[in-house]
Amino acid sequence: MISYEEEALAELQTWQQKMQKGPSLSNRIAKSLQGKINGLIPEKAHQVITVTIEKMIKAAMFGIKYSTSITLPHDASLLLRESHIKQQITFYQKTATIEGAVTGAGGILMGFADFPVLIGIKMKLLFNIASLYGYNVKDYKERLYLLYIFQLAYSSQQRRNEIYSLLKDWGKYSDQLPENAEDFDWRIFQQEYRDYIDLAKMAQLLPIIGAAVGAVANYKLIAQLGDTAMNCFRMRMIGTSPKLILPMP
Repeated sequence: MISYEEEALAELQTWQQKMQKGPSLSNRIAKSLQGKINGLIPEKAHQVITVTIEKMIKAAMFGIKYSTSITLPHDASLLLRESHIKQQITFYQKTATIEGAVTGAGGILMGFADFPVLIGIKMKLLFNIASLYGYNVKDYKERLYLLYIFQLAYSSQQRRNEIYSLLKDWGKYSDQLPENAEDFDWRIFQQEYRDYIDLAKMAQLLPIIGAAVGAVANYKLIAQLGDTAMNCFRMRMIGTSPKLILPMP
C-alpha cells in the first residue's frame, strides 16, 4: 500500500509532464487566432484592458490582508495540509459556481461584474492554499509566487512552458525578481489570462444559457487553479530524495 506522499509525488510527476508538453496543433491554431484578434484591437484598448486587470489583481493581491482561520502545527503532515486544502478548493468552487450562475442569469452587465468578483475569489483561494502549506503570504515574493501560479493556471501551453521553467527553480529565480509590482509584465499577464478564459466567459453573457455557462465555467476555472497551486507547492517541497516530500522548513 503506497503512502499519501508517494501518491502525491506520482500526481506531481504526471502534472510536471503535462506542463512541459509542447503546444499541440489546436493550441497553436488557437494561439495564432487570438494573436490576430489582439492585433486588430486598438493599442489604446489594450492599454485600458491592461491597466484595468492590473488594478484588479493588485487590489486583490496586495491591497487586502488575507488570513485563514485554520491553524496547522509547524510539523503537520502533507496529508493533513492537503485535506484542508482540498476542502478549501471545494468551498470556493461552490462559491464561484453560485456567483457565476447569478451573474450569468443577470445579463451582460451582471456578466461583466462577474470578472472582478471571480478574480477576488481566486486570489483568496491562493492565499489560503499558501498559508495551509505553511508559507508566509505577508512576504512580497510569496505573493508574486501566487501571481505566477495564477499565470500558469490560465495561460497557453507555450506560455506555461516558460512559466513552469521559472517556478521549478523558484529559489534561484526569486532572487532576480523586481522589488515592487510595478515592474511586473502586466501586458503579457492580462493577454494570456483574457485569451484563456475569453470563450468560456463570453458565452456567459448570452441570454438564457448564461447562468448555466457561468456556473460551469467558474467551477472549472477554480478547479484548474486549485490543481495548479497544489502541484506548484508540492514541487517546492520536494527534497533531495526523489521519493520523499519533506516537511516544511
